[in-house]
Amino acid sequence: MGTDLHELLRSLRVWDPAVTALPPLDPAGAPGDPLELFTRWFAEAAAAGEREPHTMSLATSDAEGLPDARVVMLHGADADGWAFATHAGSRKGRHLDARPYAALVFYWPVLGRQVRLRGPVTAAPAEEARADLHARSTGALAAALTGRQSAELGSTDELARASEAAWARAEREPDAPAPSWTLYRLRPDEVEFFQGEARRRHVRLVYRRTGDDGWEQRLLWP
Repeated sequence: MGTDLHELLRSLRVWDPAVTALPPLDPAGAPGDPLELFTRWFAEAAAAGEREPHTMSLATSDAEGLPDARVVMLHGADADGWAFATHAGSRKGRHLDARPYAALVFYWPVLGRQVRLRGPVTAAPAEEARADLHARSTGALAAALTGRQSAELGSTDELARASEAAWARAEREPDAPAPSWTLYRLRPDEVEFFQGEARRRHVRLVYRRTGDDGWEQRLLWP
């Protein structure tokens, strides 16, 4: 018997108190720089058991302005921005070449928290991309060496052959180059911290950039 999607949706609940903690967010005590609060929240999500706190949704748009989104991995965050990587010729790479502006969303349900960022995106120098790639696992290098990301694939057998060859090369040449592999940084104009609350009085604290290094804070209605 098939699944009734609407019935299943009505049966689900958000933030089950048996597995979810909803810590308070006091805007008056928030630091002046969003990176400091992000770092704190990231560490708290990992400590609370969030399995993949470093995964995030990346939203881009193509040359015509049509949106797209996918889940990618955070490679770092500092004063230069929040970093992620992909092939320059991939769909998201092409989008960023045409429209170098994007949005990121982190969701950590174990604490009822979201972090949303948006801002311009720039490509890091090629040597930084190489260092980032070669600091990662053999599997990450093998993936970077496999095929043409986002191009049409003839069959899963074709993928298996290319992947086997890429793994063999990655194990044989741990410094093998992947020329199109690109490290991108999103330098946010705006960062929003969302803290869920059991009575739906969610706290939304937004930081907006006021200059090269300055930030202002505002609260938003949930």
